[in-house]
Amino acid sequence: MGVVNVTPDSFSDGGRHFLTAAAIEHGLSLHAAGADIVDIGGESTRPGATRIDAAEEIRRAVPVVRELAAAGVTVSIDTMRCETAAAALEAGAVMVNDVSGGAADVELPVLVAEAGVPYVVMHWRGHSADMQQRADYTDVVAEVSAELRARLDAVVAAGVDRDQIVLDPGVGFAKTAAHNWALLAALDRLAELGRPLLIGASRKSFLGALLADGGAPRDSDARADATVAVTALAAAAGAWAVRVHEVRGNADAVRVVAAMAAARGGR
Repeated sequence: MGVVNVTPDSFSDGGRHFLTAAAIEHGLSLHAAGADIVDIGGESTRPGATRIDAAEEIRRAVPVVRELAAAGVTVSIDTMRCETAAAALEAGAVMVNDVSGGAADVELPVLVAEAGVPYVVMHWRGHSADMQQRADYTDVVAEVSAELRARLDAVVAAGVDRDQIVLDPGVGFAKTAAHNWALLAALDRLAELGRPLLIGASRKSFLGALLADGGAPRDSDARADATVAVTALAAAAGAWAVRVHEVRGNADAVRVVAAMAAARGGR
């Protein structure tokens, strides 16, 4: 899953693809590089980000969705709002990626149920402005699993077919670096929830901290190799997909893992 942030303030590439033409060009390049899905978002969810209104989110994201879908790209809309998701689905998106897991807008799971499209339900403890203050766990794997199960049950109760749902443990969302590593090391336990897993670790600050040079975290653009390493490990652990800013190296890593699995007879 390749990322197109049509935003001025996303943590890694905010502003680079803010103009519609630049976002479309970037989405096409991700597709050409091997992205199976291109995920379009018009609202930043980086730590500390403030919200925009639905009209602005739609203005940013939907023209990009429309053009990429028309070009034959499989498009996901990254939104917490029913209104934005509805406009994007009408424009050609075929998946909804909801970082709130249906908690921010209770109408969004209802829309997904009616549309019958795949739905990414992420672990979430609140909006970006203060989410890092909620990174308080006794056993992060057990608690994230329990909270994801609760969201899974809630969206199913809203009418979403369980088979449509992909779960995301929310790396970097109300998590410290230690929490993120614990979750990545426990994908087998998260898989016990019985749904495919999407992992979004690309360029995130816990990788920058790991790679700190002289005490300063490595810049987001210099975290590409570490992202590829996480992708390989996640794929080997059975993840359904990874959400990444740069596609080719990550797609190559997935191919290597698949070849190794085939050589082992699928073990």
